[in-house]
Order: sequence, then structure tokens, then C-alpha cells
Amino acid sequence: MSALPETPAPNPLLIPSTLEYELPPFAQIGTEHFEPAFEAGMAEQLAQVAQIVAQEEPATLDNTVIALERSGQILGRTSSTFFNLVSSDAGPELRRIEAAVSPLLAAHSDRIQLDAGLFARIDDLHSRRHDLDLDPESLRLVERYHLDFVRAGAGLGAEDSTRLQEINQELASLSTTFHQNLQAATEAAAVVVDDPAELAGLTTEDIAAAGQAAADRGHDGKYLLTLILPTGQPLLARLENRQTRRRLHTASVERAGSGEFDNGPVAVRMAQLRAVRARLLGYASHAAYIAANGTAGTPAAIDALLARMVEPAVNNSRSEAARIAEYAAADGVELAAWDWAYYSAKVQADRYSVDTASLRTYFELDAVLENGVFHAAEKLYGLTFALREDLVGYHPDVRIWEVKGALGQPIGLYLGDYYARETKRGGAWMNSFVRQSSLLDQWPVIVNNMNVTKPVPGEPTLLTLDEVNTLFHEFGHALHGLFSEVTYPRFSGTSVPRDFVEFPSQVNEMWALWPEVLANYARHVVTGESFPEETAKAVTDAALWGEGFRTAEYLAATVLDQAWHRLGPDEKIEDAADFERAALEKAGLADDLVPPRYRSTYFQHIFAGGYSAGYYSYIWAEVLDADTVDVFTSRGGLTRANGDEFRQKLLSRGGSVDPMAAITSVLGREPRVEPLLRRRGLLG
Repeated sequence: MSALPETPAPNPLLIPSTLEYELPPFAQIGTEHFEPAFEAGMAEQLAQVAQIVAQEEPATLDNTVIALERSGQILGRTSSTFFNLVSSDAGPELRRIEAAVSPLLAAHSDRIQLDAGLFARIDDLHSRRHDLDLDPESLRLVERYHLDFVRAGAGLGAEDSTRLQEINQELASLSTTFHQNLQAATEAAAVVVDDPAELAGLTTEDIAAAGQAAADRGHDGKYLLTLILPTGQPLLARLENRQTRRRLHTASVERAGSGEFDNGPVAVRMAQLRAVRARLLGYASHAAYIAANGTAGTPAAIDALLARMVEPAVNNSRSEAARIAEYAAADGVELAAWDWAYYSAKVQADRYSVDTASLRTYFELDAVLENGVFHAAEKLYGLTFALREDLVGYHPDVRIWEVKGALGQPIGLYLGDYYARETKRGGAWMNSFVRQSSLLDQWPVIVNNMNVTKPVPGEPTLLTLDEVNTLFHEFGHALHGLFSEVTYPRFSGTSVPRDFVEFPSQVNEMWALWPEVLANYARHVVTGESFPEETAKAVTDAALWGEGFRTAEYLAATVLDQAWHRLGPDEKIEDAADFERAALEKAGLADDLVPPRYRSTYFQHIFAGGYSAGYYSYIWAEVLDADTVDVFTSRGGLTRANGDEFRQKLLSRGGSVDPMAAITSVLGREPRVEPLLRRRGLLG
């Protein structure tokens, strides 16, 4: 008797997860499930939209806008899972699928937002919104949907609408190309070292990890220095061999700048298309289009902030350069960009008695996370974190915690994925697998990603001070997602203007060196001794050292972003590198010793992320952050009263309220820029 053919397993993406908090069933999801799920999800949502449009009844909140909020759940479930995996653990097949579906998703979005019948219902509802006795969140939902559709081109004529759709699809494809080029170029640019003597200055653990990384990529007996996303590579501060420093720096700044993975032409084409699209939609530039939907409002407002910072930042960086050059000259070295971090660390160690490299022995990953990040959240908000080893992540390195409130009430799930790997994009970020919404009865499932070098088995994971700050920063984003208490998914968590989204995360960085928190997590990994009080004071005193460099490199990247996105639709760019250099020279930020934090060809934020014309958001949000930190400190710092107020008035509200109204309610007044200028040493 012949065996019956096996019945194929159902696609797990087509139905809601039965796991707690609707955590995706990663063990059941295969790459073969994504394309059918995307196809089914788009078809389902288009059918749901058609039903909304076909109704004979006049538009109401329930039958139009809330119906849209409920639509597309298969597509939403598939997209959130897929794009998280593309960022965190993407092999060749996922990358192929990404390239295939990105333009399809752009076209799908256009089919909805450019649907004349759908917009007519939204427009009608919007015109009557003040007569409908709507609660504040529902009123804001109607207003935001209307604005979203208008900004997407809903009012365009047929010819312009067709052109807009073509542009959106090409931009989606180009963004995927940029991302994939960068990932491939970053992998290819990793520096292979033959002799461990060339790694002098690194710890034995660092060298062992480099050896393991080399072996993992087929370079047995050698050592591999992999790259992180920004220009500055952390190892440059410790590598004693100047040639190794030069090789590592050069690999970083030349990434994706030529050859097979050249992102220069991709950046040029994307900037030109964005300029054309902005003009179609009635804006002078893409930068103006983006600013109009943020708290900045206009490019002029951005310029006003930058104008207060460029000159003092450049002056500070030049002063730092002069001091650093003296140290380099003592070694017979004429200071170059690849020497800056190394000799800057020496200046800092002498001036403030702080050897930042040696601090790593006090910052073990799990201790920083559990006794630092989680501890601060417990003190501020009453949260508890229970490791759920019974729940499976998308990669063996992923851990999952269940988060509960002060009364034991469920909050959501927090996933931590901290190690670098070949299949993960660079940088650090927060994202959502499930967004909170009382309308859909969903609790948040949040993930934080970092790119910490994984040690060899049996060795501790030691963090730099910058990585400690990054861990606190990204958890600030996670709190924004976890604390969401909104009705509509459109407003959930971090669904706020781009120039506001970094604010809560930057505020959370204040607890990294808060004395009570630092004392709880900073212990020597071997001896268990506490972080010395005099070292903690020295670290705080040393905070301004290097701020000129950090501010200037950030401002240079911000200027590049604005320059690319203030182009007119008829302006032609022949060469990305030439354009970049000219933009920096015009702004007074062209300094070979202080390259931009991101050069154009690896500026993922603006060409393969959500920050196009929005990289200024970090400094814009830091204005709010610095002011809030001052207020928190004056009100007692790490207290439940401060935490509960910040949660109730701001973190829990997501995009359901005007963000500036939320921050004003926390501060009790309008924000001030002076705390930021003082923090960065820019007051003179």
C-alpha cells in the first residue's frame, strides 16, 4: 500500500499566533512562507478597502477610518516579522525576497492611498469631524489619516498620480539595493590580519574573538576586524599598530564607494527621485516635505539650530586636534584621521585619569542589562523582567523577557539580540513584532538589536562605555513601545514624528552613569570590586572631552543629509563624492581629521532607513532631552514620581497627542536650548 502524500503544513503567517502576546512562532516560519503571505496579505487588504469604498452609507468613524485600522492584519503580521528578520538575520534567500517584495509593497501602499473613492470618504469625514462628538484620540486619528493621504498624493491628477507611483516603486527598489550593497560591502571590507602582533593594544579576549571571526569566514589562523556602521571604529582607540589603524579606518570610510557594491550612483538617483516627488506634492524640496510633518516645521527652523552649533563645534574640535597632535608628535606621528581616537584616549587618560579601554572590565553585558537597564526601569516605573526560556526567538542569540508592571499586570515581551553577525545589518535599533492596540486587543512585543562582538565560548561579553550608553538608549525606545496605551495601532508606541522619536531614548541614557544605577551594575568582571567612585567622577568630568569631535562629526552627517534632500528636481549630480565634499566645504565642516559620522555611501539612516532629511532629529530631540534631564534631576532623579509622570504624560501616549504638547506637560513650560548647548560645551 503506497503512503499517502503528506499534507503541507499551513502557512503560520496567515493566522494570528497562538503564543503568548502573539509572539511570532519563529520555529514554524520558513523563508518559503513569506512570499505567499505577502501575496495573501495584500489581496486581503485590497478586498477590505474595496468593501469600505463600496458602502452606500455615508462615511463614519467606524465604517471608514476604524475599518482601515482593522484592515491588513495578515500583511502587517507578515511585514513586521519579515523586515525584522531582514535586519537581524538575513541570508541570501531573505535578501532575494526583500528585493522582490519591496516594490510590490510600495505599489500596494499607493493603490490604497491614491484610491479616489477611499479618499473621498476620508475627506468627507474630515470636513465634518468637529460635528461628530469624537473623543480626542479619534479626532486626531481622522486628522492624521487625512493628512497622510494628502501627503501621499491623494489629491493629484491622473498623470501625476501615475508618475508618483512609478517613483515610489523605484525608490523602494533602490532603498533595498542600497541596504544590500552596504551589507555586502561591509562584510567584504572587514580587515584580515595575519600576525597577532599587529593587534597590539587589544585584549586577549579581543584577539581571540577576531580569530574566531576569521575562522567563521574561512580565514583559519588569521584575525578579522569587522566593521560597525558609523565611520569611527571602536578598536581604533586601542590599536597600537598605526598601519592596522590606517587599514581599519580606510576600510570604514571607503565602504560601498566603488566597485561591485558602489552606493554612490544609488544615492544620487534616490535624491533626484525624492526631489521630483516633493515637487509633485507641492513642496520645494524633500527636506521641506519631511520637516512639515515633524515638530521642526520648516528647514529654516533646522538651520537656525544648526547655525548655533557649527562654529563652536568646529572651534572645539580644532582645539582638541591641537592637543591630540602634541601627543602624536611625541611618537613621531603627524596626526591623521586614523590616529585621532588612539591619541584622544591618551589625552583623556592623562587629563582625567580615565583609561576608557580599561573600563570595559566593569561592564559585562548581562550585568549592565539586568542590574543597570532593568534596575533603572524597576526604580522609575516599577517594572519586573522574567526571562522566558520557554519562548523561542528567531536566532539562538535572542533572549526573551516577559515584562510586568508594579502590580504584576502584563505589559508585553522584550527581545534582546545584542551580538554582531554576518547576517545582521550594522548599528543598533528597536523595532516591534507586535504593536500595542486596544482596538485589536494586542500587547507589545518589542526587540532591541545591537552589534557587540561575540566573545569566544566561556568568556564574558565586555562593553565599551559607548556600548553601555547605546544599551540604555535603545531600551528607551523599547520603553516607548512597551508603555503604549492607545486605542489605534496608527498611534502605537514610537509612531511619532521622526524628530521626536529619539527624545525618550536619549532621556533614558541619563541613568547609565546615575550613581545609584552605576553602583548596581558596574563590577569588575574578575574581582567583583565596585566601580571606583573616583573613576566615576573622572568619567563625568571627562564627558566634555571629545565633544567637539562628536558634535562636528554628527553635524557633518546632518549637513550631508540636508544637502542631498534640498536638491531641486532639475539639479544634476555627476559624482556622489564630489557632491559630498562640496556640501561639507560650504558648511565649514570639511575636515579630513573629522570625517562625517556617516559618509553618503554608507549613510543607511537616510538611504535605506526612515531618516531621509531627518538625521537632524537626533540633535533636535536632544534639545528636549537635555532640558528634561535637568528637570528630572531637579525633581529628585530616579524616583517613581518622575517615572510615573513621564510614562503617563508622554511614553504611554504614542502619537495620540501632539508631541510638543506632551513634552510641555512634562516640563511645565516650553523647551529651552541652553541645557543642550551647555551639555555639549557650546556656550563658550
